Amino acid sequence: MPRQARRMSSTGYMHIIIRGIGRQLLFEEDSDYQYYLTMLEKYSMETGVRICAYCLMENHVHLLVHGEKEQIVLFMKKSNVNYAGWFNWKYERTGHLFQDRFKSEPVEDEKYLFTVFRYILRNPEKAGICPASEYRWSSYHLFENPPQFMELDLFRKQLKNTMQYHAFLCLENDDECLEFREAPHNDEWAKSVIQKELGIRSGTELQNLDRNLRNAALIKLRTKGLTIRQIERLTGINRNIVQRVSGQMKKPQK
Repeated sequence: MPRQARRMSSTGYMHIIIRGIGRQLLFEEDSDYQYYLTMLEKYSMETGVRICAYCLMENHVHLLVHGEKEQIVLFMKKSNVNYAGWFNWKYERTGHLFQDRFKSEPVEDEKYLFTVFRYILRNPEKAGICPASEYRWSSYHLFENPPQFMELDLFRKQLKNTMQYHAFLCLENDDECLEFREAPHNDEWAKSVIQKELGIRSGTELQNLDRNLRNAALIKLRTKGLTIRQIERLTGINRNIVQRVSGQMKKPQK
């Protein structure tokens, strides 16, 4: 089956995730993290792709980048090939280091841009490692004096000062970013839920419904456990629409 064409952003902002094959560790010691950051800076400057946020975890990496489509692809290719070659040489291993090609998600509006920005920097906290402010291998502490390869002007303009920046990063309403972890149920399960609960053969049929009926169906799928990404993938409805409709869901009372 041919690969699906990668969706690129009209704004130039992309949320990117790379992870080790079979959950392979990407970083064994401090020098590995340091080398990766040096490499990011090198290829950022070469390609013109700027990094808005990064977080290096043991077996995966989150990046929020800004640049032209072709340059982002080139930036990731150079980064992955270089680091995989260096890592295999250092640890005397062979074969692929990364799982498949990198995951990516276009960021089409400013609200979601800030959501992704926060999500990436909070990743160590969400993983139960340590408070985000204590994690060494993210761009959390670069807000005031970002290096040349980073692009933080928009975030600094909106958040204004360090106090507002830290307060913003404490918010926790970013659960629907492109997740590193797999969905709790696979797509085959999701398809069966769509067929059973909505009485239709294919999720794409939702595109032809009246908006109110469509929204009610989307909410029903969310309450049954489908993720926003799954719904987007199986119905062809833009994730921004699914996310907006999901915000209308009633929260369970405590």
